[in-house]
Amino acid sequence: MLKAIAKTIVALNTNVRKEQLASGFSWGILLALIPTGNLLWVFIFFISLFPKNNYGFQLLALGVGKLLVGLLSAPLDAVGYGLLTIPALGNFFTYLYNLPLAPLTRFNNSLVMGGLVSGILLWVPLFLAVRALIPLYRNRWAPRMRESKAYKAFIKLPLISALAKAVSAAASFAGVAP
Repeated sequence: MLKAIAKTIVALNTNVRKEQLASGFSWGILLALIPTGNLLWVFIFFISLFPKNNYGFQLLALGVGKLLVGLLSAPLDAVGYGLLTIPALGNFFTYLYNLPLAPLTRFNNSLVMGGLVSGILLWVPLFLAVRALIPLYRNRWAPRMRESKAYKAFIKLPLISALAKAVSAAASFAGVAP
């Protein structure tokens, strides 16, 4: 686990393309918004493996997003319920439900539908926001953080020092300075 976090930190601080990091973050949030345990989540997860993105950042965003998505369950449920109860789409949803594999996607669950629609709508704005924030982090925030007294005290904690060693090892393996 520490090595995965270390590789993500190295990717954030090195020459990994900001588009790959932003794509990984956006896919992770999309997956976090959709409840697991259905064919739709599995399908979107496999689709997310095809484009070039940073999988460590994707898994980090997925993990943090899953921790926080409980706070958004009411709005996601409302979005899904609103979409599923549109009378004009009733015949379409009935047709989908009668297809052989479609019920396994649980598209007719308001949380699943709300998470899917919200994740799709948020994908591009999240991608653009993260892509814009990465150079700001790399050029301004990271150097200031490394020089702060709080960072230097924080890095001396046992778990954090182990993580820092993993970051250094991952950085040397990648051929960059930490």
